[in-house]
Amino acid sequence: MTSSNGPSAPASVPPAGDPTVGGSSPVADREALPDRIWTLPNALSVLRLLGVPLFLWLLLGPEADGWAVGVLMVSGVTDWLDGKLARWLDQSSKLGALLDPAADRLYIVSTLVALALREIVPVWVVALLLGRELVLGGMLLLLRRHGYPPLQVHYLGKAATLLLLYAFPLLLLTDGQGWVATLAEPFAWAFTIWGTALYLLAGLFYVIQVAGIIRSERAVAAPRTAQ
Repeated sequence: MTSSNGPSAPASVPPAGDPTVGGSSPVADREALPDRIWTLPNALSVLRLLGVPLFLWLLLGPEADGWAVGVLMVSGVTDWLDGKLARWLDQSSKLGALLDPAADRLYIVSTLVALALREIVPVWVVALLLGRELVLGGMLLLLRRHGYPPLQVHYLGKAATLLLLYAFPLLLLTDGQGWVATLAEPFAWAFTIWGTALYLLAGLFYVIQVAGIIRSERAVAAPRTAQ
């Protein structure tokens, strides 16, 4: 799955200027997606989005951690399944490219806020992950200013998201008592640390891609200005 839909990229910028890790243009890949709405992968992404307020209420209202973990597990399964179905059924779409990462980020941000309010995760984890989202928000505004849609999600970002979605329910388990909390603690922190590291690295790749695209556009525009 990719990350968003939006206006067509300016044709003057050559794909060779896009510093994607995989060697293809993230803008061109996104713009090649069809304008589909009623697909099974999109329905799964909407279901995930609808689960966000329920998840937050379970965590901060009755503090029903077991049910909250269940909602998070369903979210993780549908996150994996919608991408698989989009490929198997050939149902990739620009709307799906928007909904999929939006749901990921909403779950990550909402979970961080809830865990921070309940003092389950330290402030540094929240600061790093939310800081990354703020930086990427600035990159999205910069792309929009130059007429580009958000870029395609990198596989590293998807891997980081999955690690964090595994880490959060384990962190909830560590808030309890007994052998389950003791057993869950090392795994919870392993997933949290690795997920945070990869999430930040994926954000760095995104910033590099944006900088490369803007730099290429300016390089193409400079000779025209000179003329």
